Amino acid sequence: MFRNYLKTAFRNLRKNKLYSIINILGLTVGLSACLLIGVYITHELNYDKFNVNANRIVRATMEYKYYGTINKVATTGTKVGPQFKRIFPAIEEYARTFIGHNVIKTGDKIFDESRVLYADPAFFKIFSFHLIKGNATIALDAPDKIILTQSMSKKYFGEEDALNKIFTVGNRDLKVSAICEDAPQNSQIKFDFVTQFLNLGDNAKDESWWPSNYWITYFLVRDKKSIPQLQQQIAEYMRTPELRSEARIENKDDYLTIHIEPLTKVHLYSSLAGSEPNGNIKYIYIFAAIALLILIIACANYTNLATAQSAGRSGEIGMRKVMGASKPQVFKQFIGESFVITFIAAWLAFGLSILLIPYFNNVSGKQFSPAILLEPLPIISLIIFAMVVSFLAGLYPALILSGTQILDILKKGFSFTGGRNLLRKALIITQFGISVFLIIYTVIIMQQMHYMQTKNLGYDKDHILVLPIGGNMFRNFQSLKDAFTQVRGVENVTASYETPEYVQWGDGIRATDEKGKHEISLNAMPVDLDFIKTMKMQLVAGRDFQQSDFAMMDTSNHEANYHLPYIINETLAKRIGWTPQQSINRTIEKGVTGPVVGVVKNFNFSSLHDPIGPLLIFLSRDFSHDFMLRIDGNDMKPTIARLEMVWKQRVPDIPFNYHFLDEAYNKLYLSEQRSSDLFVIAASLAIILACLGLFGLAALTTVQRTKEIGIRRVLGANIGSITILMAINFLKLVGLAILIAIPLAWWAGNKWLQDFAFRIPVQAYVFIATAIVTALIALCTVGYHAVRAALMNPVKSLRTE
Repeated sequence: MFRNYLKTAFRNLRKNKLYSIINILGLTVGLSACLLIGVYITHELNYDKFNVNANRIVRATMEYKYYGTINKVATTGTKVGPQFKRIFPAIEEYARTFIGHNVIKTGDKIFDESRVLYADPAFFKIFSFHLIKGNATIALDAPDKIILTQSMSKKYFGEEDALNKIFTVGNRDLKVSAICEDAPQNSQIKFDFVTQFLNLGDNAKDESWWPSNYWITYFLVRDKKSIPQLQQQIAEYMRTPELRSEARIENKDDYLTIHIEPLTKVHLYSSLAGSEPNGNIKYIYIFAAIALLILIIACANYTNLATAQSAGRSGEIGMRKVMGASKPQVFKQFIGESFVITFIAAWLAFGLSILLIPYFNNVSGKQFSPAILLEPLPIISLIIFAMVVSFLAGLYPALILSGTQILDILKKGFSFTGGRNLLRKALIITQFGISVFLIIYTVIIMQQMHYMQTKNLGYDKDHILVLPIGGNMFRNFQSLKDAFTQVRGVENVTASYETPEYVQWGDGIRATDEKGKHEISLNAMPVDLDFIKTMKMQLVAGRDFQQSDFAMMDTSNHEANYHLPYIINETLAKRIGWTPQQSINRTIEKGVTGPVVGVVKNFNFSSLHDPIGPLLIFLSRDFSHDFMLRIDGNDMKPTIARLEMVWKQRVPDIPFNYHFLDEAYNKLYLSEQRSSDLFVIAASLAIILACLGLFGLAALTTVQRTKEIGIRRVLGANIGSITILMAINFLKLVGLAILIAIPLAWWAGNKWLQDFAFRIPVQAYVFIATAIVTALIALCTVGYHAVRAALMNPVKSLRTE
């Protein structure tokens, strides 16, 4: 019997090639989308869980109230790790970490490496990064040791054994003590080199709560059940008078406290980014919903197309029932056909997914290899998906075909009306409702992304080349800057602690006027001369920094007359209670007093998720980390080549590595950009699959109304009137889907935009344009069958009894 069912299934596939291709194609796309999105979701949900002690590792974060403003950061001071281990028995080990760039030399090879990890000796005890060579216990027990990853070992030494080789990191010689496997993709901590935390210098050697709070601190607790109690103990300790005195918290309303977050929750649930940008559990839910919606559309397609085909199989079913086939047997036959089609689609989906892995990596930002699809979980998941889809998609047609009475079949074939017809209409409405929702939601995301990329930030980020400052460059800072200025194609040169797209330096000021004392928490930015001019910012009052301002920085007499000139933004002036003009020559104290020499027009110095806060810009070369050069946009490549020549002449011991400021700005929105790309793909797939479903319903209606169309043609109806007659019912369904989807998309789009302080308004034309385009696509899909039926010879149509 099974063999007979299988033969019938394949014969039916060959007989109805068009329907079979559409069915298999729709299910293939749906299953492939689910498989790829499932791989991504599994990867995100398993972040950091490769660590054997994952459930016992926590990350420390810092919260403090300073000058009336509450700040939360993922970094801590150097004292948090060692002090907490000393006083809290629940803590077994700690590791302070910092990932930065440094110049690495060995032999004649020299590179500016961006993933040098500085960590305490217990790092490899806390985390499960596997050492291929070397002993994890002693790999970091001395400051003169360094650990390489496999890829770095091959980069510098090829197949040669790298153990005990000497590296020069900055100005320090270190010996290779171990070789480590490359960090997994689903690890928050990704590195190429590891050396001792103390190699960071004096800031790392001194234990302090702040101000040098740049370090990410991890703890290994003895029992995961003790984490809530440990958090309570930490909170109580941070409120003690001794701690407040040691941390120099003078204002009674200010405070400093430490929170701990389970490592496995940081990536998707924490609002504080650490060594890399966090994911977002909200997007995981959205991606899962997208996969489910696409699969629902594919299943609805199968149901519609299967019922469309069944009108032509009345003779076959009638003959089977006359020959004694029972209802369960007919049911098994058609559910079996569903399984055959779905498992063919599953195999194709598996192959398609392997082919699409490189493109999916571009969208997701991951580096999956095709081998990931050969692991047990994806294969088992695909089989389960295929079985569920086979049953759900084939259940309705199988029940109808097996439950129809013999006399009804032999008299008039199948007729799908009433409740059954309502179900198929509901499926079409669902399909197009999902499609319209995804299209509108995608357009809103794309418009917001375009807005963020083109918004006037208050400075010009284009054509700004950023060069890191390191090594002995401070000794020749001015001569190097002058040399850059002389390069043809370079318009302006400046330097700063941070580039302006994301200023993280937190600070506070005091300002006194006739209204009293003002204490304000803010962001601060140390810069060199020409910063305002290079960034093309606008001064609304006062002047830019100038060479004579360095005379204020009098270090004689124990810095008794040391002052700093300040430029403030409009928000800070308003927060104090000054107009821009009133601010000029007023005195501000930020540890060091000094006059306000200028007020700059507000500019976005953080993500557009955040409003523009108060900002203090002060003149100082000591903190400069980057040169920023504005270059001629029409002569970029030759200008960069000339800059490289100057660099190699003056800084031969550091590689010429640069990036552009707009690239750094775009990285702030990588998560949103990837989501936008995924939604574009999802919306495209949804509308294509929905049209396939509509194609199926149009085919069904055409078969059922063949005789009616023939009679109308004989009575004089033209092709246009018949096309409209057949299309109008489908357009009603599509119109209803649009009416349902529009308010849902409006709500979801506005909900997503609430995360941005600077956002677009949702425009009505988006909904109108989407409705028109969707209706036209549906009309073209239905029109194919309508015109084809209208062109059929009416004599032939009337003979189809």
